[in-house]
Amino acid sequence: MGRAFNRGLVLLLVAMLVAMPALANPNGPPWENGGGLTVESGCTCHGDGDPSTAVVVSISGVPRSYAVGAEYSFTISLGHAEYGEGGYMLWDYGAGTLTAGEGSIQVAEEPGAVSQGAVGNDWTITWTAPAEDIGPVRFQLVGNAVDGNGEPNANDAWNVLSFMISEPGSTVDDDVNDRDLRTISVGDYESLFVAEEDPEAIEAAEQAKLAESFFENGNVYYWATLSIFIVGAVVQGEFYERRFGGGPKHLDRRLAVPQGIRRGLLAAGLGLGFAWAVDSNQPWGYALLLGMLTLWAAYGVYRTIVQARADPVSKDLV
Repeated sequence: MGRAFNRGLVLLLVAMLVAMPALANPNGPPWENGGGLTVESGCTCHGDGDPSTAVVVSISGVPRSYAVGAEYSFTISLGHAEYGEGGYMLWDYGAGTLTAGEGSIQVAEEPGAVSQGAVGNDWTITWTAPAEDIGPVRFQLVGNAVDGNGEPNANDAWNVLSFMISEPGSTVDDDVNDRDLRTISVGDYESLFVAEEDPEAIEAAEQAKLAESFFENGNVYYWATLSIFIVGAVVQGEFYERRFGGGPKHLDRRLAVPQGIRRGLLAAGLGLGFAWAVDSNQPWGYALLLGMLTLWAAYGVYRTIVQARADPVSKDLV
């Protein structure tokens, strides 16, 4: 039973380590980005961290004033000179009801908000106005145009649009069946029409992008491989210790119990840190480091257990 337990533990540790670099982010942008709500402060992990007028974020089908309980179909679009797809997030601060359409999802942390379910453009969603007159309704919309390489980087760009719909009867009534009620947008439309670039400059930019991709992926593969080698070395050490060294040295239970508690608390704390890094979409390096430290602490608990269970030899009884 002891050997089967040890083999199972080692296989579990190796599986966790191999899967770590492949953990994927959930669809849609995160509700919080470290500096506040993404829908308010923007997609700060993309571009240079600031909004860009090169991205035209627009929403059509917006009434000037809402009718109580009426449904409106909004279409959210992104415009960029180079990138035709991206993502978005829209929130009405819980005033009405936003319903995701095809290609969109309700935000897990705030079901009253909607975002893209996958990279795309021209999303159609439904907004149901409040069941009573609550005054003007404020909306917050963030849109992000991406270069399509699957990772947030300086090439991506985003912009934020804030707008309001007035209370019933405060403006000229709109026909709720009219698909072309109003289009609201933010960004520089002129930036969508750029002059043809120098082919050499385009080639240089592509080469720089390719080099950056190789650098980023190379780091992932290097550190992941190194981590696997470390785990392999530990497993090999365990094997040779049991095969040729007589097994782990005995540890008196009076020493093993407090040591196991300390190491267990350390492993639990590091495990929580690793879970936080994955859940909050921290850089992969943070998750890898915390994951390796968690495995190291868990291995310490394992060593304490096997040493406490090891049979004492004569010198341990002196």
